[in-house]
Amino acid sequence: MKKRILTGDRPSGRLHLGHYVGSLQSRIKLQYEYDQYIMIADVQALTDNFENPKKITENVFEVAKDYLSVGIDPSQTTIFVQSQIPEIGELTVYYLNLVTVGRLERNPTVKSEIQQKGFNDSIPAGFLCYPVSQAADITIFQAELVPVGDDQVPMIEQTNEIVRRFNRIYGSECLKECNAILSNTPRLVGIDGKAKASKSLGNAISLSDTQEEIKQKIFQMFTDPAHLKISDPGQVEGNVVFTYLDIFHPDKEEVESLKAHYKRGGLGDMTIKNILNNSIQDLLKDIREKREAIKQKDVQEILYHGSAKASQRAKLTMEEVREAIGVKYF
Repeated sequence: MKKRILTGDRPSGRLHLGHYVGSLQSRIKLQYEYDQYIMIADVQALTDNFENPKKITENVFEVAKDYLSVGIDPSQTTIFVQSQIPEIGELTVYYLNLVTVGRLERNPTVKSEIQQKGFNDSIPAGFLCYPVSQAADITIFQAELVPVGDDQVPMIEQTNEIVRRFNRIYGSECLKECNAILSNTPRLVGIDGKAKASKSLGNAISLSDTQEEIKQKIFQMFTDPAHLKISDPGQVEGNVVFTYLDIFHPDKEEVESLKAHYKRGGLGDMTIKNILNNSIQDLLKDIREKREAIKQKDVQEILYHGSAKASQRAKLTMEEVREAIGVKYF
């Protein structure tokens, strides 16, 4: 039998080029090698968007459209919505008894995100505890592999801690530990050059952007502030346009030639931005057209059937968990 993979995204906005190179391309390949489950993590997204639930609920369908438009195949991949699997919430409650607040506060990923979101001393309990919810997400589907970036490895470690403690306390082997599949793709920098491409920071090119939106974002890109005249030698390192050309331009030899020209002078920023615009427009044209052809009722049906399948798998695990704890009374 194929090993099971669990991955997913928070529906806090439409997916962008960073998602495409960082995870979506690999998911397209993985779906034919593994039993792949992709979760649209709406419950997790509400931990720091609880005051604006509409932002999350509306984007559930937008994220699903992004999956389908890039080539995620619902006949090969189970796409489901987290909130439609109530067993995850039940398992999270049991897991909360096995984790201390101190351990959650020491989680490097949580510490970093608390600082990034500026929670200070007003940390929502749901946000602090989301590593426990993630552990429930992974283990309720008996996922053996979880694709993550290196910043998410502490979450996998905490999941395995919870699994070991559960199995030890309740004398059970019903829960499996999991392994991280680390991405070897560097994080895509945002168009501002200051941080990773992010939905929340608004510094990313979305897969569903129009031609004009893509062009506007590319022409806003950070280049070399010292490159004032076309004749001036330019800096390639840290130049966002060249970072994107390295990733998205199909002809690597041409990119190297452009770099050499820019370094010695005589190549303008507008020229390289036009070249990058053409490359990204070509890449996203088919994706955008496929996305526009997707009907809302088809997305609803895919999510309904995917969530039903995921629910069945979750129910099987919860039967074993309840039996192990002793709360299976009837």
